[in-house]
Order: sequence, then C-alpha cells, then structure tokens
Amino acid sequence: MYKITLLITVMISSLFSFSQQKPDRPKVGLVLSGGGAKGFAHVGAIKALEGAGVKIDFITGTSMGAVIGGLYASGYTGQQLDSIFEILDSNAIVNDYPVTSSRVSYDKHDEDKYALTLPVKDFNLTFPEAYSKGLYNYSFLMEMTMHVRHIRDFSKLPIPFACVAHDIQTGEEVVLKKGNLAKAMVASSAFPSLYYPVTIGDKRLVDGGVINNFPVEELRKMGADIIIGVNVQADLTNKSDSESNSTAIVMKIANFDMMKKMHEKEKLVDILIEPDISEFTFFSFKEGRKLIEVGEAGVKEKWDEFKAKIPHLDASYRPEKTVKAVDSIYINEIKVNELNYYNRDYVVGKLFFKPYSKIATKKLFEGIVNLNSTKNFEQIDYRLDKQDNLIINLTEDKNNTYLRMGLHYDPVFQTGVLLNVTSKHLLLTNDVLSMDFVLGDTYRWLIDYYIDNGYNWSFGSRLRYTQFNYNLNNNLRLSNIIGSVGVNKENIDFDDISGEIYAQKVLFKKVYSSLGFEGKYLRLQSNTLNDGKGVYENDLMLNIFGRMTLGGLDKRYFPKKGVYFKGQYQAYLFSYRYLQSFEPFYMGKADFGGVIPLSSSVSCLLQSEGGFTIQNYKSPYMNFILGGYGYKEFNNFRHFYGYDFFTLSGDSYVKATLTLDYNFKKRHHFNFAANFANLGEDIFDSGEWATIPDYTGYAVGYGLETFFGPIELKKAWSPESKSQYWLINIGASF
Repeated sequence: MYKITLLITVMISSLFSFSQQKPDRPKVGLVLSGGGAKGFAHVGAIKALEGAGVKIDFITGTSMGAVIGGLYASGYTGQQLDSIFEILDSNAIVNDYPVTSSRVSYDKHDEDKYALTLPVKDFNLTFPEAYSKGLYNYSFLMEMTMHVRHIRDFSKLPIPFACVAHDIQTGEEVVLKKGNLAKAMVASSAFPSLYYPVTIGDKRLVDGGVINNFPVEELRKMGADIIIGVNVQADLTNKSDSESNSTAIVMKIANFDMMKKMHEKEKLVDILIEPDISEFTFFSFKEGRKLIEVGEAGVKEKWDEFKAKIPHLDASYRPEKTVKAVDSIYINEIKVNELNYYNRDYVVGKLFFKPYSKIATKKLFEGIVNLNSTKNFEQIDYRLDKQDNLIINLTEDKNNTYLRMGLHYDPVFQTGVLLNVTSKHLLLTNDVLSMDFVLGDTYRWLIDYYIDNGYNWSFGSRLRYTQFNYNLNNNLRLSNIIGSVGVNKENIDFDDISGEIYAQKVLFKKVYSSLGFEGKYLRLQSNTLNDGKGVYENDLMLNIFGRMTLGGLDKRYFPKKGVYFKGQYQAYLFSYRYLQSFEPFYMGKADFGGVIPLSSSVSCLLQSEGGFTIQNYKSPYMNFILGGYGYKEFNNFRHFYGYDFFTLSGDSYVKATLTLDYNFKKRHHFNFAANFANLGEDIFDSGEWATIPDYTGYAVGYGLETFFGPIELKKAWSPESKSQYWLINIGASF
C-alpha cells in the first residue's frame, strides 16, 4: 500500500512540475541585421512591435542591429530609443570627435591650418589602419549603458542578448555574450576601413556583418520559439550604388557574399520584416527620423502575419521603463596600463578629474575625449569595473613623426604653402617639436617645442619669423613726412622675429595660465622715401608676459558652439638699438566670445575684445592696428570689416563683433557680420571707450568648408568712410 501511494505521489508531482514548466506563451526572439544608418529603421520596428503587444524575450544582432538590440536589451523602451537617437551627432558617428573642439594641449591654437597629415616612420610615409577610431560611438554607448555597467553576462540583462563580430586574425565568427556591453556593440559594428578593429582579449574584432549579418541560429540556442527578423541590408540595386567613397566600395565588395548568406538566413525566421530602405544609404545618418518611420511602417504591413503566428498578443502590453539615468559616479582608482612614452600623471592630467572623487557622468566621457585630443594614442580602451575603478588601456601611436601641409591665400601674406614637420619624444618622453615653414609670396617660419607634464607645470619655447610687404595707410603715422609730400600710402617692408620661453599650468579644466619671457626684434623699412632706406623700427625688445586662456570654440571657422577667453599682460622692460630713447611700457589685451545656437542651421557668434598701453614710449607699430579680414592675426594686428587692411591705429581700443551664420546646405554658409570699435590715444583714461562707436563696419558673404579650410568671399563696407571692399580668404590662415 505504501509503495502504491508513493508511486501515485511521484506521478502527480511530475505532472504538476511539467505543467509549471510549460510556458504560458511561446518565447519570442528578435534578430536585427546590420546596414549602417539604415539600422535606424530597427528603432521604428521595435516601437511598432511594442505597440502590437509583442514581448521580446531574446535579442541578437549584428553591426547597427547589435547597437539597437543591445540598448533595447539593456532596458530602454522603443520610445526611449527614439529619443536617444534624436540626440546623436550624425557627423561624429563617422568622423569621430572633432579634435579642435576638445584640444587641451599646447597646440590648442590653429591646428586646423593643416589640410593634410601623413605619418612618417623610418623615413617612409605610412597610412592609418582606418578612417575613424570610433571613440564617439564607444563613449556614447558607454554613457547609454551606465545603468548596466556591472553586468558582465548578457543573459542577465533585462532581455538576454548576444551579438556577432568577426575576428580578423583567424577569420572566424565570434559570438559576444559576456563582457562590456558597450564594447561588444562597438566591436560588432566596427566596419573595416571605416573604424579601427576592437581588441577584446586576444582577438581583434570588426563588423560581424562580414561573416554573419543575421544571427538567427543564436536565438534558437537561447530558447526562442518564434523568431522575428528585421532586415535592413539592401540588395545591390538601391541608391547606395551611386556611393563612390572608399568605404562604400569596400562595403559593396563585402555585400555580394553577404547577400547570398542573408537570403538563406531569412528562411529561418518565422516573420520577416523588410522596411523599404531603398532611398537610403549606409551613411544616411542625418535621415534617422525618416528611417524610424519606415521601420514602423514595415511592421504594420505584417499585422495579419503577427496575429496568425504569435498567439496571446496583448495590445495593452507595454514594457517597463527599467532605465534610470546615471547622472554622477564616484570614481575610485584610475588604472593605466604601462606605456613607453607617457606616465600615469600625464594620462590623468588629460582627464581633468582625479581618482577618489565624485564626478558628473558626462565629465568622464569628456575626459576621455580630452585624452583623445592629444593625438598620442592610436586606440583608447576604457571601462569601469565592479568597484567603479576606471581601467584605461592605451595603445600609443606607433608613429612619432608627421609631415603636414596647408594652403592659404589672403591679400596681406598672399599665396602661401605650409609645410610642417612634427616630431614627438625627441628629447623627452612627453615632448613635441613642431616646425612650420611657409613658402610663397612671403617667407615665414615657426618652431615650437613643448614639454607636456599634464597637471604639473609644463614648459615650452617658440621662435617665429614673420615678414610681409604692404602699402600701409598714412593714418598709421609712421612718418611725419609722408603727408607733407602728398603721398597717402607708404610701401613698407616688415620683419618680426619673436622668441619666447614660458611655463604653463593647468588651473582646472581647459583653463591655462602661462608665465614667460619674450624677446622681439622689429624692423620696419620704407620703400617709398629715402631711396628705400628709411627705417622706422630697428629694435630688439624684451618683455615679461602672463597669459590666461579658457574654453574654446568647436571650430575656428563657422563655429556651432563653445565659449572662450584669452587674456595677456606684457611688461616691456628693455630695448636695444632703438632709434630713439626708450622707457618701459606695459600692455594688456583680452578677447572673449561665444556662440549662441539659434537653430540647427543658424548660429550667432558674439565677440568682444580690447587692449590698452601704459607708456611714455611711443611707437606706431606697437599700437593696436585694425582693418581687413582673412590674414593671420598676430601681435596687435586685428581684423575689422569695412576698412582697408591696417587702416586704423591707436594705443588703446575696444571692439565688438556679431556674426550670424546660416548653414543652408552641407558645408555651405551664408553669413552677415557687424563690428564696432572705439580706438585712439588713452581712450580708457578719457572715457571715450564707452561712447557711441566711432568706427563701424559690416560684411555679408558666402563660405564653403573644404578639406584644406574655408573658401570665403565677403563684401564689406563702412557708413563712415563710404568705402566698400571685397574680401577673399582661401584656406585656414597661418
């Protein structure tokens, strides 16, 4: 009797257990293909699936499908994904962070003057492994997945997830199920030639679409009963056929084999969604909104199929919003791998935050961008471990010498070709030597040496030679004779050799203070009088200076955002070979401004500057000299619309400029500028600086962004002088 009772009990328990294990509904898996920007359609598809009451239990993806799928698996809803991708910088996705907006080293000034940079190794030109490091994408995904940063097993995510990458060393498919979620997504989407390979363990990984663009099999292994597939990998007959850049060509070659595999994979899904992406290309990142709508439409076309194949659809189902923004984080240790040329202090100094401190989450990613802006590292890999220690692994740039070139034209220096040689680690591990040589209508050079010690005091030296020949307006009062002989302009040969030695300290983020000595040799010679022998300046002067700079605009030309301040004070204490008697004099000047974005295509740049001289010593050349546009501003020569080059002069001045820029088409600009100034002798003592402006000028023009810098054509005029000028500027000034 006991044995019969036990047998019945076991049978009943087994039946009960089986009924408990039997799912209430079939498990649904979602597989998302790659396709570059066309992957934005996945966001629309997910939104529509949620609206139809489809609960996703497992997700796999490749490339852009891995990015969208990984974020959805981390807990975002379809609507949240929609909002997230609205804030993406479509240019940075491909081009990475604009270095000029984040440069923090000594060369913060004017690096955009170089149109072409070629690495040199063992006296041979070398070429980078890929176009972009993809650091923007990695940092963006790191920020978006901060809430799951401690989850290292993707099956433990709110929705179990896996993605596919391709090991370029073995040629094998690699399924990523564990590790850093953001890094896995980036590895799966690192398209060859466009992005650098991503190192995970001992593997170097690139876009999984090369080998498996539709990882359906992984969903079956994960336990999916019903599989929904979203394919945005177009055939070779769509608009992308017209793409002719190198990455698109590589993509097309890979596409032939990829499409054959894709057609076989499509047969393995239960419901296939193919949004109409025929009008879009791999690079249509700016058309994300349209692509999301196309993805939604693709799902809605399959309503009947969903009802037939997925029972128990619940139209009232909405996923829980599990993502909570991580606004701040406490960083414990900062661990840096051992490097040949840079120490830990240097790396931490570039982050602009210190260990064992609570920082805003965005500050973490800004610090990584600052580190990238040094251009000293080929790859930057970082993560937070379970104790929120920041682990940074850097791969130093193998090249320490670069050949760079630029091109520029303006009416003052005229045509110039810039050749630059930059060498790092020349004498010390963290030094850099840069040498500019300008050949053309005028000959100039700049030799710059800097020792970068991060947060500690850094040291630099600079030697510059500038020369030009120009017909200067008599308003500069270089000679009392000119006006008496009825000559309005005087042809001047100008030579300036300046050398400085300085120490620089980072006070806090992007705020630099410098102290140093400068020696300056000036020579101004007239070619109009005295048979070309009239010399107005032939002087060697020594000054002590202090400088402070902070912030910066994202671009020197056509900026979209940013604020900046530059201030300098100089004490001229000594002069040798001056043609007249010399007394010490003092000079201060400041320049600050910022961009106000009025819309996505219209921006307003506001700038204000001024300077003063405390002196008994009088030299027209040491005055502040305004007029013209386009030339490289140096010493006290400043731009001013509405007046000819070097027309206005005074020992003190104030100036304000407003520039409205309309970016009406990619790289095409229409702008309007107005500037106002008071200048003269001792205007701050007399109070004249605060009166109605004595000088006003306006300019309207067109600008085009090119690979070697801007091409600008402006019509400038002034109501006071009744004069009009055409201004032309080609290339970034140097």
